[in-house]
Amino acid sequence: MTTAWNSFRAQSPPTTKPPPGEERAPHAARSLDPPQAFAAIFDRYFSEIHGYIARRLGTGVADDLAAETFLIAYRKRASYDEGAGSVRAWLYGIATRQVSRHRRDELRAYHALRRLGPGVTAEDLTDQATDRVVASTVLRQLAAALAALSPGDRDVLLLIALADLTHAEVAAALAIPYGTVGSRLSRARRKLRAALRPHDAEAS
Repeated sequence: MTTAWNSFRAQSPPTTKPPPGEERAPHAARSLDPPQAFAAIFDRYFSEIHGYIARRLGTGVADDLAAETFLIAYRKRASYDEGAGSVRAWLYGIATRQVSRHRRDELRAYHALRRLGPGVTAEDLTDQATDRVVASTVLRQLAAALAALSPGDRDVLLLIALADLTHAEVAAALAIPYGTVGSRLSRARRKLRAALRPHDAEAS
């Protein structure tokens, strides 16, 4: 399943991550309050949030939705509770809610990816081309499996797989119990493994 994830993640610009510990920078909560200081939060996390949205919905809408995410964050900055989670998790929660308004676009993207052919002719069946065919097949199966997940399960899976959030951060981002994160992730992974199992059997 690792190969499938790497192929999926390569379909869009990489997410830019902050240095370790930066998401819990000292006085992060206070920096949200003064309007002029909010620019530091924007500069620190915009590329990362933009990359996450692009991977879920495509680059076409990522600019607008990433900007809207930070506009909402700015307007609601007084409601941010540092005790409930990091600034980073809070922003991912807002971004995920923005993505949820475009579920049909996300599903269309997965269905389009599922229909992609390997684009290799019989004359091109070198080892490299064969690897490309295999990767394309796995990618199509993964896209179909992601499309079949419930929105809640997909949100949890992709916040962990694409954003590298911890279980606690996902719980804070989505405002759900910690235990629910684990159950949704387990269910999503089980369904993805089942979807990819035919390919694994052929590969072995």
